[in-house]
Amino acid sequence: MIVAPSLSVPLELDPEQLSPLARPGASESPVVWSVDVTRRAPWAARLAADTLDDEERERAAAFRCQADRDAYVAAHVGLRMLLGLYLGMSPDRVRIIRQPCPNPGCGEPHGRPGVRGDEIHFSLSHTRGLVLLAFAGSPVGVDIEKIPDAEVTAMLGPLLHPRETAELGALRPTERPPAFGRAWARKEAYLKALGTGLSRGTAADYLGTAPTPPQPPSGWSLTDIVAPDGYAAAVVHQQP
Repeated sequence: MIVAPSLSVPLELDPEQLSPLARPGASESPVVWSVDVTRRAPWAARLAADTLDDEERERAAAFRCQADRDAYVAAHVGLRMLLGLYLGMSPDRVRIIRQPCPNPGCGEPHGRPGVRGDEIHFSLSHTRGLVLLAFAGSPVGVDIEKIPDAEVTAMLGPLLHPRETAELGALRPTERPPAFGRAWARKEAYLKALGTGLSRGTAADYLGTAPTPPQPPSGWSLTDIVAPDGYAAAVVHQQP
């Protein structure tokens, strides 16, 4: 198991400088890319019609807020561009599927998104203005969260693991929102990597609230990503 305290600023997707990419191996650390939505939204909007599939275009159109729509389109166009470079095909030919649900007895395609043959594993997260895309040779999850205010922290804090809730309670009020943001980003990244999403519950796993991540669940690595002020981000990767 590997625990790294933080991952510095990830690679920024620059459509003017992209070239074929070597796929990360199962034993290698994830490769994390960022997309600056403010800068890349016009580029993503131009490519969306010829790059996204029907479902992605429908979901993009359903967003009422332009900022949310821009983030979604930039995330999915960026994802397809990078998958195409890793897989050696044009972005519009990339077929994204859902893996079987990991919950016992389900078997429906509710699991992680992926590509046929598991040639590469990926995860995406987007919030207004920011996108993170992670790629690895084994299951991976990434998440970026805006640090909530004190009211939201107080409301959602009890939903964390009991040890995490206790940690928040021991902090000064001003320290609680960033600590909660760290815990929630780690938790979302881990649940994405598992493929369960929030159906597993946010109290099941201890991932900590402190600036340095704790030892992660067996078989996984947990790394905080240095995010812009006001955000928290993390990536979780299955170890071979």
